[in-house]
Amino acid sequence: MISAGITLLPGDIIATGTPAGVGIGFAPPRFLVPGDVVECAVTGLGTLRNRIGSGDPDAGR
Repeated sequence: MISAGITLLPGDIIATGTPAGVGIGFAPPRFLVPGDVVECAVTGLGTLRNRIGSGDPDAGR
């Protein structure tokens, strides 16, 4: 728990991630594709959901 080591204040941002190429370690390799959904939930706060897009600004028009 990060708050055990530092004091968090309103507006603080906690950036996390994984090393580049982590998907290549699966057999077979797995990567995010358009339509996948990534979710991050914080108890008592809510859930952030991001749908992976195609990268094409005209997609879906």
